[in-house]
Amino acid sequence: MSSQPAASPMSLPNYLEARPGILSWLTTTDHKRIGVLYLASMMPFFLVAASFAVMFRLELFSPGQQFLTNDQYNRLLTVHGVVMIFLFIIPGIPAVFGNFFLPIMIGAEDVSFPRINLMSWYCYVSGAVLALISVAVGPPDTGWTFYVPYSVKTHPNVLLPMAAAFILGWSSILTGLNFVATVHRLRAKAMGWFEMPLFVWSLYATGWVQIVATPVVGITLVMVLLERFLGIPIFDPARGGDPVLYQHMFWIYSHPAVYIMVLPAMGVVSEIIPTFSRKKIFGYRYIVFSSIAIAAIGSLVWGHHMFTSGMADVARIVFSFLTFFVAVPSAVKVFNWLATMYKGSVWLAPPMVWALMFILLFSIGGLTGLINASLSLDVHLHDTAWVVSHFHFTMFGGTGVIFFAALHYWWPKVFGKMYNNTIAYLAAGIFFFGFLATYLPLFFAGARGMPRRYADYLPEYEIYHKISTIGSWFLFASLLLLLGNLVYSLFKGKRAPISPWGGATLEWRTATPPPTLNFDGEPDLSRGAYEYPEQVDHD
Repeated sequence: MSSQPAASPMSLPNYLEARPGILSWLTTTDHKRIGVLYLASMMPFFLVAASFAVMFRLELFSPGQQFLTNDQYNRLLTVHGVVMIFLFIIPGIPAVFGNFFLPIMIGAEDVSFPRINLMSWYCYVSGAVLALISVAVGPPDTGWTFYVPYSVKTHPNVLLPMAAAFILGWSSILTGLNFVATVHRLRAKAMGWFEMPLFVWSLYATGWVQIVATPVVGITLVMVLLERFLGIPIFDPARGGDPVLYQHMFWIYSHPAVYIMVLPAMGVVSEIIPTFSRKKIFGYRYIVFSSIAIAAIGSLVWGHHMFTSGMADVARIVFSFLTFFVAVPSAVKVFNWLATMYKGSVWLAPPMVWALMFILLFSIGGLTGLINASLSLDVHLHDTAWVVSHFHFTMFGGTGVIFFAALHYWWPKVFGKMYNNTIAYLAAGIFFFGFLATYLPLFFAGARGMPRRYADYLPEYEIYHKISTIGSWFLFASLLLLLGNLVYSLFKGKRAPISPWGGATLEWRTATPPPTLNFDGEPDLSRGAYEYPEQVDHD
């Protein structure tokens, strides 16, 4: 195993030691510090949203009202969705790990626009504060999608959470713009396009989706506010508007947003699998082109969310076909990951365990998505608990799981401390059990007709909800254990070596934690991103 070298007199201070003090962090333009700021800002919101989920799962433990009224249930559900989607899942991997590692992985000193990068974090914090204020003054009850006409006519507060989502959209656009410009302008001179790490490729493809698709949802939210407060008839059919127009515009953004969430996660898997298989990634170019294909085709399938809204049969058939087709590049990635592991020296370290968990859970989410794309089946399954389960297998079992994989993979590099592996394995095991117990029963309840977003249900669905609620307790406990282990390592963890996993990309060839300008001198480009000449001591 590589060890941490002693600092030389000419070595740069690491980013944690340079310019101490809170003000220096709040005014920093160092991409690494901004990534840490995102992480520190994001995790409290994630835990709050997760605790809300436990609360409304408790309400669903038995039929009838337990401790939440229907209105309180709707509000908790809305805040849970808004926080998880806009404050955690969408920005999670790009904002934290993309900010921290993209410049390092291409041999750059920082992103192209450091001040804009800081501004994107302030946009994130401003949106988050507005979301918190909306909770304090009375959260909305519209659901995270803000569907009209309900979002136009409902009495509870809608302005603040919509304004929060609008500002958070700006944060996403600025981040995507920075990533695209950085990849084009600041790659090391010796690094060609097809020599970049696959995580960088995934962020590049995601950046284009953020730039192109995110403005659409911003415009859509503004249109809702114009009708709600100024009476402009955009969506009201009684005055010449069209409520289905909202759904089109919302999903024109929100389905590509699925790939803003998933593509970076797939990029992380493409880093973890070869590192812990000690093999060069199988089919590098196919993974690259599949990322671009997912970003492109994924922008054309928004209509599969609207099969029951009354669209023309020809449109439904086209969207159904495209939905099946977009599964192909995702399958290419899974095939390449499995081929990379084949006959490899597989090391089941905690990051690898989380990556393998992702492959299983996301595959279940993807395959059930194909069932949703079948026109006849979708009529029965639309807006049932089946969709809730599918969504969580895809988003939480996909992006959420890989967020935790990335935390375990890069935590030693970011903070220079090693966590307890035994506790990490235990947390992963409890999470896997809790996840399956929470969401698998909802497939069965949904197939039998249990509608989603209901605070009450018929007795025939009780067994599914009891199992799901008990599973949520294990799931939440695993999250506390996981995060507690990582935080504890900051104070009591062993010092991390330069490359504890024997990784081959550039972040594993610089000091731990990285220096302020990322490298002492020129980055080491003597070998490729997936060439593993040395064996690693797995102890």
